[in-house]
Amino acid sequence: MENRLPTSDPQFVESLIPQRFPFVMVDSIAEYSESHLVSGFEIREENIFVLDGIFQASGLVEHQAQSVALHTGYKFYLLGKEAPTGYIGAIKTFEAMALPKTGDRLKSEISIINEMMGVTLVDVVTTLKDEVIARSQMKTVIM
Repeated sequence: MENRLPTSDPQFVESLIPQRFPFVMVDSIAEYSESHLVSGFEIREENIFVLDGIFQASGLVEHQAQSVALHTGYKFYLLGKEAPTGYIGAIKTFEAMALPKTGDRLKSEISIINEMMGVTLVDVVTTLKDEVIARSQMKTVIM
C-alpha cells in the first residue's frame, strides 16, 4: 500500500478506525512511524461532545483513544490488511488543563511505550495552538 501522509482526507482517515459518524473524533494524520503518530481533529458545533460551545473532557479522552486506533489502522493499511477492532483497556492517567471550543483544531501526538499480545501502552499529548491542553497514558486492547 502507498504512504498517503500527511492527509486530511476525512473519508480515508475514517476508513482506518472502527468508529463511524457521529462518533468520529479524528480527521487527519500528519506523521506516522511504528512507535509514533500525530493526529488532528477540528471541533465542530454538531459534535456529540460539545456542550455550550465547549468540547468536553470525555471528548478529549475519545479523541486520544481514536488517535491510538488510527495508529493501528494505518499500520494495518500499510500491510494491506483490515484494521482490527479495539477498545480502551485502562486509562492510567488523564489530565485536562483546558477545554477547547468549537472551531479549535486539536493536535495529538501518541508515543507507543509498549506493545505486546494485542495490548498497547501509550502516552498521548494533545495540544491546541502549540499549548498542551491534555495528556494521558492508556492501554488499548485489540480484539
